[in-house]
This record gives sequence, structure tokens and C-alpha cells, in this order.
Amino acid sequence: MSQSALKQGASAALFLLFRIANERFALKATEVLEVLPRLPLKPIARAPAWVAGVFGHRGVVVPVIDLSALAFGHPAQARTSTRWVLVNYRPGQVLGLVLEQATDTLRCNPADFQPYGLDNPAARYLGPVRQDEEGLVQWIRVADLLDDDVRGLLFPAQATGLDPLEAQP
Repeated sequence: MSQSALKQGASAALFLLFRIANERFALKATEVLEVLPRLPLKPIARAPAWVAGVFGHRGVVVPVIDLSALAFGHPAQARTSTRWVLVNYRPGQVLGLVLEQATDTLRCNPADFQPYGLDNPAARYLGPVRQDEEGLVQWIRVADLLDDDVRGLLFPAQATGLDPLEAQP
């Protein structure tokens, strides 16, 4: 193996690829905890439309957001390849994402992703892009998915600093 191939392999990272409509996006695999099939969700009253609901998983209530609805205003299609992807949102906070066609991976150097020149304050989670033979793929920054109000709704105990048992009525 050549030195350049060894160097690229050492700096390569794994990404989970998914689609919103015809557009490709990526999550860094180290942020992904688990990929699950679609499961029933309990809706959250008066939450933004892109908050899909919550479900119980391994003794924890996990909030789930629909990334398609968040980004483009239309819910993800219920395909056989639509998944609930659990991510490390912040330390101690697991967030579920509804992702379409979340079945492929990409191994590349994170430096291959370059700024795309737009500053969209309403979508800070949209990170840099990478060009390949299929077009552009955009990196989603998990830590920037929720604003303070939605974070407080979905993770009230962590937002207030209360013990989760004390936060319940």
C-alpha cells in the first residue's frame, strides 16, 4: 500500500448517508448510537411540526425529530429504508432522527467537506459539503439541530439542571 493511501486511510472517517427527497446528507458515524426500523411514536402536544414524537428505548424516553420536516417543511416518506437513527446529541442526551434511505455509508477524509458559502442562521445544522460523482453530500452537525426553546421542550431536566425525577409533576 502506498504512503498516500496509508495516510488517507488513517485520516478517513465513516459517515452514514441518507436522503431528503433527492438530496444527500451525512452524519459522522461516531455520533450515531443505533439505527432502528420505524417504530410507533407518541406525539408531543404543541411541539413544532418537525418534532415527530417520543418513544421508549431501553428504559429511556427518546425524543425524535423528522429531519426532512425540519429542513424542508415536509415529513419524511414512510419507506422501508426510512429509519430512526439515534444520535449523541449532547452529553447525556440521546436524540432520534427520522431519516430516509439511511442505508449507505461513506468513508472519506472529513477535510474533503468544504464550506458551501451560505450562512443560514435558521439552519445552523447544515454543515460543509463534499463533491463526488453523484453530486454534493452535506454534513449535518448534530449538536446544532435544536434551538434553545426546542431543546428545553425535549430535554427539560437537562435544560433546568434538575434531577429527572424532580422534573416530573
